[in-house]
Amino acid sequence: MKKLSLVLVAAGLMSLAACNKQTPTENAADNTAAALENQADALDNAADATGNEALANAADAAENAADAVKEAK
Repeated sequence: MKKLSLVLVAAGLMSLAACNKQTPTENAADNTAAALENQADALDNAADATGNEALANAADAAENAADAVKEAK
C-alpha cells in the first residue's frame, strides 16, 4: 500500500511540474519585451549623450511598449 501511495504522489507531482513550463507564445512575449527594453535603454543613453528630447520620448515609448507586452502575456 505504501508503494502505491508513493507512486500516486510521484505521478501527481510530475504532472504539476509539467504545468509550469512556458508556452512558445509566452517565450516570444518575453523576448519581445526584453528587446523593447534594450531598445529603450539604447535610446535613453543616446538621449542623455546628445540632449535630444525626441530620443528621450522614443525611449519612453519603447518602455511603454515593453510594459504593454508584459501585461498582455
